[in-house]
This record gives sequence, structure tokens and C-alpha cells, in this order.
Amino acid sequence: MPSNQLNSLIQNEASRLAEHYKIDSEALLEFAQFVIVNYKKKDKAVKKVTKKIKPLSMADLKKAVYSYFEVKDTTELKKSGSFKMATDGMEPMNLGLKDSWEVLYRKFIGVLPGEDQEEGYGCINGIDIFKYFLPWRVFDLNPKSASKEDIKKAYHALSKTYHPDTSGTGDTKVFDRINTMYQSIGAEA
Repeated sequence: MPSNQLNSLIQNEASRLAEHYKIDSEALLEFAQFVIVNYKKKDKAVKKVTKKIKPLSMADLKKAVYSYFEVKDTTELKKSGSFKMATDGMEPMNLGLKDSWEVLYRKFIGVLPGEDQEEGYGCINGIDIFKYFLPWRVFDLNPKSASKEDIKKAYHALSKTYHPDTSGTGDTKVFDRINTMYQSIGAEA
């Protein structure tokens, strides 16, 4: 590439760098020319194909919860002793709202479609720790094979990141939730 299009400032800097790093000044001048020609061009973005996961309808949520508690409808669910016992201590719910059915689904059925690879605040290993209490998944451990030492290592790794005294990543709410999860699986192991 011709270097005559490059001003003397660029040519002098290329010579200085070539001498300092013991590399060919022509290579630097070619690179400078390449940058000038291409700096405004946009990268061809790789289109990330993400399949939109359709959220469960309220009817699907109800059906799953009814099945779990072995009832036919909401009236029967409210009267169910196992439902009352299972939800004792939970915030009061308005079963006319989809949000309440999602809370029940998360608590008793499992992870809602589309919420298994979440990112952002409070998300560890794809799980929002404020929506789900899944310590084994958060700690990225197999409950059948994890030893007490494995649990301890996973806890310490997360603690180093989320301890309130850690600048940048420390967070009291997240750390408290991790501690609660650690205590729950530490007692099981």
C-alpha cells in the first residue's frame, strides 16, 4: 500500500515503533493504511438466532398447579389441606393474577420456560436467585455426587464474588441469599 497518503506524523511514529519493537516499518505503514481505509466500516454482525420461548398461559400454569396438588379447579385448590400447608407463610396471593400462578409454579413445579438461562442482577448459573430457591443449581453441583468439600469450594467461590466487602461485585442481598442456600445444602450433605 502506498505510504504517500500517510502524513509525516504517522510515518515518523511507524518508524519509531519499528525501531523500538524491532519490527518492519513497512508492515506498520501498511497497517496504518488499512486502518484509514477501513475504520468506518461496520463489522458484519453474526446474527444470533434466539428462539423466542413462549411463556406459559395462565391456563397452562393453573393446569400444572392443579395437577401438582391433585385438584380440579381453583375453588378445590383453596380448600386443599396440602395447598394450605404448602403455602403457609407465603405472601398472600391473588389467584386472579397470572403473577400469583407463576409464583406457585416456580415454588412447586420448577423453572418456568424461558427462565432457565437468565442473566442480570441476582442471576447465578442462569437462575434468578430471588425467584427460585435452587441451591444445587446455583452452586453448580450434583446433589447425588457432591461432597461437603465440593459444597464448601462452590460456596467460597461465590462468596469471593458476592461478599459485601468485594468492590465492584459485592452485594449484601445476593450474599445473604447465597448463605441461606449454603446452609440448606450444607445440612443435607
